[in-house]
Amino acid sequence: MKGLILSGGSGTRLRPLTHTGPKQLIPVANKPVLFYGIEDLKEAGITDVGIILGLNMPEQVRNAVGDGSKFGVNVTYIEQGEPKGLAHAVMVAEDFLGDEPFVMYLGDNVLKQGIEEMVNEFNDKKPGASILLSHVEDPRQFGVAEIENNKVVRLVEKPKLPKTDLALVGVYLFTKPIFEAVKNIKPSWRGELEITDAIQELINNGYDVDYHIVKGWWKDTGKPEDILEANRVFLDEIEGFNNGKVEERAEIHGRVEIGKGTIIRGNSVIKGPVSIGKNCEIADAYIGPYTSVGNDTKIISGEIEDSIIMGESIINCGKKIVESLIGRDSKILSKREKIPVGDRFVVGEHSDIMM
Repeated sequence: MKGLILSGGSGTRLRPLTHTGPKQLIPVANKPVLFYGIEDLKEAGITDVGIILGLNMPEQVRNAVGDGSKFGVNVTYIEQGEPKGLAHAVMVAEDFLGDEPFVMYLGDNVLKQGIEEMVNEFNDKKPGASILLSHVEDPRQFGVAEIENNKVVRLVEKPKLPKTDLALVGVYLFTKPIFEAVKNIKPSWRGELEITDAIQELINNGYDVDYHIVKGWWKDTGKPEDILEANRVFLDEIEGFNNGKVEERAEIHGRVEIGKGTIIRGNSVIKGPVSIGKNCEIADAYIGPYTSVGNDTKIISGEIEDSIIMGESIINCGKKIVESLIGRDSKILSKREKIPVGDRFVVGEHSDIMM
């Protein structure tokens, strides 16, 4: 079995962060979202992985993932060009996938429980395809599955009146007939080849489409609030370690990761769960729960909680920052002494902010 990870898309809902890099490389608990998908495939025993690249700085994905050896997989890069739908990505990868069954994993999705159980079920039952589903509060925002006799009988993309609350999660398992199904469908009103239409084509032609319901936590990290939620979930799983230096007056409470070369100075207080990367300096600052600090970041004074700082940044504002996404190589500085209750940011890379 092979793996196919989709890492295209423009990430419009995450601008300005995605003006300078793919959304799949935004870090959650100091690890790019894309890496979680690669690790899930490896854990399920899949080591031959294709990564679909889009038009939004694909070289950054190549540089971050490399040949896949650091994950224990072999990576092949596949250029999609202009994104024309998930089913179009399947067709672009046909030569790489060949006749083998494969997992298609959307690179901006994260699953706390992984996909090993789903892959094992698929190998045991050998259906034509299998989809991952989750109960959601508002299924109108998703592709929705209708089930009869433990089989998927109908898929509807973003229905106005959904008949179930079972939404498609961004993980699919397919066999060779999916290629013929994609060739038989037409672009939707969005001008894209929809994977829901391709799966429905399989059903219409008599193929069994199995399903697996997510038992744990899942998120499509398409919006800032989704990324922050994912950051909380994965930080809750850390055990904590200290590979840096904590000076005598500084205080560490709870589970905190401190990377190599990082120094915690002065009267700093770090209250976990918190992940701090390599070569950082924290001085006379409070870093509160559910915060990730990327490599080579300096935080002097002030307070930060429930936020992601993507690295190579300087924060010296004497203020409280909450529920914020701060892009790489950013500066948040202030000469004012008055501290407001809190400031919230979604800041793109290479930004300078004076407050």
